[in-house]
Amino acid sequence: MMRPFLLFAVAALVLGCGSHGTDEPLAELQTASNETPRSVEVPKEEGLRELIDRTLDFTQHGREMSLEDHAAWQLLHGVLAFGENFEILSAGQKVNAVDWVFDGKPMKGWTINATPQGLRAEIEAGKYGQGHDDQWMAILSQWNVPATRPIIVAGKEYSVQDLIDRTKYDCFEGKESSWTIIVLSKHLDPMDQTWIGTDKQEWSLERLVAMEAGAQYDEETAQNEIANSACGGMHRLIGLSIALNNYKAAHPGVELKGGWLAAQQRIDWAVAAARELQLPTGAFSIAFLFRSANSNNLDEHLAATGHTLEFLTFALSKKQLEEPWVQKAVVYMCNLLERTKHLDLECGGLYHAVHALVLYREKVYGPREGEPRPQGAGELAGATASAAN
Repeated sequence: MMRPFLLFAVAALVLGCGSHGTDEPLAELQTASNETPRSVEVPKEEGLRELIDRTLDFTQHGREMSLEDHAAWQLLHGVLAFGENFEILSAGQKVNAVDWVFDGKPMKGWTINATPQGLRAEIEAGKYGQGHDDQWMAILSQWNVPATRPIIVAGKEYSVQDLIDRTKYDCFEGKESSWTIIVLSKHLDPMDQTWIGTDKQEWSLERLVAMEAGAQYDEETAQNEIANSACGGMHRLIGLSIALNNYKAAHPGVELKGGWLAAQQRIDWAVAAARELQLPTGAFSIAFLFRSANSNNLDEHLAATGHTLEFLTFALSKKQLEEPWVQKAVVYMCNLLERTKHLDLECGGLYHAVHALVLYREKVYGPREGEPRPQGAGELAGATASAAN
């Protein structure tokens, strides 16, 4: 499923997120995640918050990425974790990543083209540019970047709304829509509106959610479809959770039907499966929702536990996030990132894991002082899973 450790280390030289840590032998870490399981100690009282804050502080300020050495795929993952204030280096000087591209300045992989239907962010291979439809806009939507914000493309001023318009137009049956539903659940007003997509059919947010949830299939088929999608299904589940959170916030007390009910059912199943398959170390299974599986490869644990924990921070309420099994996963993730401070980690896995910690910190303890707040971080937006989970 994942690359072996050696390939991970080589790829990190190209795709990794830099660290100022000290040099330590890799051999000490290769088997760290596969050691004899032992009980996980969760720090008492404010200890867990302090552990999270130390981890976030180092990742935000102790690691650096630059326009010269990195591309949009890496840099926008940093924005996913830390929001619209995330800073990168340009010729050795710190600049704001979002301001840089919105001002029309060049970034490898940030390729936006004007079309009659709005601004289209292009997909580019090789982890330089956008890897999925609407990925950039989904990241921005999670950090309250307003639809009215200007954006310069080819010397002409547009707005974020032009990206949203193209997102609506690009809907078609069978499209991977995990990121699309994040964007539209945030920006559609009213949320229940319909529009005509590129396939000349009528679309709605619920139809997109139903397509992602697999509402047209039986439960087992839908679960398998989700589990076989990007990153063990976590991106699809994150999209469903965010969309359902926003729908519930806009329609308090509503009875779920159709695609919304299907989304709730899939989320409940995934939460229960993640808990059942969790390892004694607190890590989540590297096989995601298929079976319980361990590994001695850092990239597998970083990706699996990071993405799964990120999903859970959207799917669970504050009370559920404070349950011991979730706390153990948080401690495991913090400890893994502490042990790897000196390594140039793969950016996608790193920043999805850190985004999970940012959301956990916000929902359980409140916002970090002086930092932007992610969209939908309150209690209502973190309660998609049923109380039984």
